[in-house]
Amino acid sequence: MTNVAANSNETARKPDFPIPAGVHAETVVSVKHYTDRLFSFRITRPQSFRFRSGEFVMIGLPNAEKPVFRAYSIASPAWDEELEFYSIKVPNGPLTSELQKIVPGDTVLLRQKSTGTLVNDALSPAKRLYMIATGTGIAPFASLIRDPDTYEKFDEIVLTNTCRDVAELAYGDELIAALRADPLIGELVAGRVRYYPTTTREDGERTGRITTLIESGKLFSDLGVAPFDPASDRVMICGSLDMIRDVKALVEKSGLVEGSNAAPADFVVERAFVG
Repeated sequence: MTNVAANSNETARKPDFPIPAGVHAETVVSVKHYTDRLFSFRITRPQSFRFRSGEFVMIGLPNAEKPVFRAYSIASPAWDEELEFYSIKVPNGPLTSELQKIVPGDTVLLRQKSTGTLVNDALSPAKRLYMIATGTGIAPFASLIRDPDTYEKFDEIVLTNTCRDVAELAYGDELIAALRADPLIGELVAGRVRYYPTTTREDGERTGRITTLIESGKLFSDLGVAPFDPASDRVMICGSLDMIRDVKALVEKSGLVEGSNAAPADFVVERAFVG
C-alpha cells in the first residue's frame, strides 16, 4: 500500500490539451495505491459543485482533444471540502490506464452534474440499512456512511464488502476504522455500524460470495438478525452486474420493492457502472 502525498517528488503534468468548455478542471490532492488493481485519490472540489451522498459524476483527463469520461461514484460525503474517488486499474482501459498514473498536482476533469440512484431520498425510513458492495462498488457507501442524514433515517447500518483477496478489503477496513474518530459523525456511529467483509479467492475472516451468504442465511445468523423483511430492512446494492442481478432477485423474493427518487421504497441498485 503506497501513499502519494501532496509533497510527493513525483512531477505533476500540465494538461496536454485545452480544457473543454463546461467542465471543471480540478487538481489532484493525494493518491493512495492499495494493490496493483485498486487505488483511491482526492481532488479539489469546485465551489459551485453540489451533490447528494451516494451519487456519481463523470470524470476524465485532459489528455485528448475529446477526453474520455467515465462514471465514478463520489466516495466522499456531501459535506467534504474535497472529492474522493476509489478506482480499479484496468491495464488497457481507455481512462483508467492513464488515471492510475496520476500524482498530486495533476489535473482531473469533472463534469458539472452528478446523479445516481444510491441516495437516501430513494428509500423510506426503516430500522436497518444494508449496503451490499463488491469491489469498487463500496465507493458510494463510503460517502453515505459518513453522512449524518443516513443516521437520521436508519438506526443501524450493515456494510458488506466482498473482494477477491484480503488485501483488496483494505479500503473498507480503513473506512470503518476512521468512522469513530470522525469529528462530524463519530458520536452518531457508535454501536450503529456493522461491517461484514468477505473474500472469494483467498481465505480471510469470512469466505464466500455475498449472494451465497444471503441465500444460505449465514449473513443473518452471523449478524444475529432475521432475514430481509420489508417492515424493518432497506437495501442498497452496488458492484458487479452479476452480483446486482442476484441480490436484487433475493431481496425481491423477500418482499422488498425497488425505490426511486420519485417513489421511495425498500431497495435501490446502481446500474451506471460495474465495480
